[in-house]
Amino acid sequence: MTDTAMADLHTWILAVRPKTLPAAAGPVFVGTALAFSDQGLAILPALGSLCIAFLLQIGVNLANDFFDSITGIDTRDRLGPTRVTQSGLISPPAVKAAMWCVLALAMLLGLVLAMRGGWPVLIIGTACILAALGYSGGPYPLASHGLGDLFVFIFFGLVAVGGTYYIQTLQLTWRVLAMAIMVGLPITAIIVVNNLRDVHTDHKAGKYTLAVLIGEKGSKLEYTLLLLSAFVIPFICWRIGWASAWILLTWLGFPWCWVLIRLVWNSPISPALNSVLAKTAAFSLFYNTLLSVGIVLE
Repeated sequence: MTDTAMADLHTWILAVRPKTLPAAAGPVFVGTALAFSDQGLAILPALGSLCIAFLLQIGVNLANDFFDSITGIDTRDRLGPTRVTQSGLISPPAVKAAMWCVLALAMLLGLVLAMRGGWPVLIIGTACILAALGYSGGPYPLASHGLGDLFVFIFFGLVAVGGTYYIQTLQLTWRVLAMAIMVGLPITAIIVVNNLRDVHTDHKAGKYTLAVLIGEKGSKLEYTLLLLSAFVIPFICWRIGWASAWILLTWLGFPWCWVLIRLVWNSPISPALNSVLAKTAAFSLFYNTLLSVGIVLE
């Protein structure tokens, strides 16, 4: 491979943002563990769910890169990792085309799964595509109107876990939804750090994320409550009989959680929060892996 080709590949990897993929994998792990626990494990639908989750995450990343550039939200003052559209590394039409190709592939795989799951899968798939596009784009970008955190919680928690479980078992239960809430909490914390880092540049650009609306201290409090709640809910589920004591394996992640909370409160609004962001993403995968193991061992 030539140096030019290697450079192009590196640039596209930068656009895809592979470090965000653990957030997409965790919910599928938990949904599959729940299906296994309920004697409904189906390997091929589970793998299909994982592929779709990765494609949707990549599609969202490309959409954010494209829309935030053309709307002027991404500027040279950005504190986060390099965005390929704003920096001129890849042309806007190329990023837009890649976005549509990735989302089209996700739609195609979704149609295959719909042959098993029927109209509920079609509804879930359509909602996921619309959310991917509407997060940063469209006439009312969700992320620019304080709704990004809520939609991350819904789609990375309730929808991802519930959808993965449903496509394997063709049913849903309240227990599954409770587990989905646990999954969504640390994943939502990722976007909280992201928006906290960008709070000043987003405000200047007219992007009113929840962090802009509630301020730095409010965002740090939100982050704290999200992570701490991820340890309270497993305890409640155990006490009411929705899970065995194995679910308390998640508590092995509490020391890491406490370190992250201290980091968020002690870190200034600077590129230093990029490290906290990466660590929060890694923590979410660790937490969801512990949750999955606890469910399987029931």
